[in-house]
Amino acid sequence: MKAFKEKNKYPPESAGGKMIANVPFTLLEETVLDVKKRLFEKAKEFETLNYIYVVNKDRRLLGVFSFREIFQAPEETKIKNLMIKKEVIKVYPYTDQEKVAILALKHNLKAIPVVDKESRFLGVVPSNKILGILYSEHMEDIFRYAGIYDGDFLPSKMIRAPAGTLAKVRLPWLILGLFGGILAAKITDLFEAPLKSHFILAAFIPVIVYMADAVGTQTEALVIRGLAIDSKLAIKNYLFQEIKVGFLIALSLGALLTLISSLWLGLLHIGFILGVSIFLTIMTAIIIALFIPLVLNKLKKDPALGSGPFATIVTDLCSLIIYFSVSTFLFKVFGI
Repeated sequence: MKAFKEKNKYPPESAGGKMIANVPFTLLEETVLDVKKRLFEKAKEFETLNYIYVVNKDRRLLGVFSFREIFQAPEETKIKNLMIKKEVIKVYPYTDQEKVAILALKHNLKAIPVVDKESRFLGVVPSNKILGILYSEHMEDIFRYAGIYDGDFLPSKMIRAPAGTLAKVRLPWLILGLFGGILAAKITDLFEAPLKSHFILAAFIPVIVYMADAVGTQTEALVIRGLAIDSKLAIKNYLFQEIKVGFLIALSLGALLTLISSLWLGLLHIGFILGVSIFLTIMTAIIIALFIPLVLNKLKKDPALGSGPFATIVTDLCSLIIYFSVSTFLFKVFGI
């Protein structure tokens, strides 16, 4: 069970950059007793003792055992007779660290083996590194969603960064939001007539905008996580599935808002306008949330870049345009 040692030449945020090489492994021809003896002899040399990996003479990864499986088996049993044919969860050296952590959570694994293109075993990403990845990725996502993290500064260093640096990182998105707000005010001004005639419409602007943002954020998070787990995600199938889910959500919330507002206000036409508006704004928010991450992924950019302030501004502006356009159109249809 000699460890494979190779100079770490991989990016720091890749599986290769996080892996350790000094881990226990065994050959098919060895027995359980051989494995036990070597484990006791070299226990202090190994950097982790979660699993024992099975390789052939060419170092190709064939399987993996937990310590419990080894210590429960009869000592004379050959390793090849313990092998159960099942897919070994593994990654490649240049696999992004976030995918490594997600695979570990998904399959409830304490460590993830790393192999090269020929499936030769190189090492593993151990549990302590996986926990560190989860923490750093979580913090990065929080900062990115808030429009703070831009990739130039590690999230762990952001809090201790100088005031000038923090302002420089945060201002661009806030300036964009400011102009978005001004544009939203201009859109509201263009629809001044229906708002004056039916002031109750203004009271429901926060509801329409919030629901579109909330559903869009949910969809965007699911898409980004889906792409993180599988960069070759079946886009067409996923899009169709999300649009179906979005349709059901939009229909349910639209019908509920129509019922509540009609009973509360006693004005069926206002309830109908609100229901149609929230249905269309939610469907639009879902399409925006699907479109931005998928386009960025196609351009080989981090899909999370499209989240947070940018997607929110676009969704808010579209929601206002849809809401006021539906109101104006339906008032004409109802002859009001």
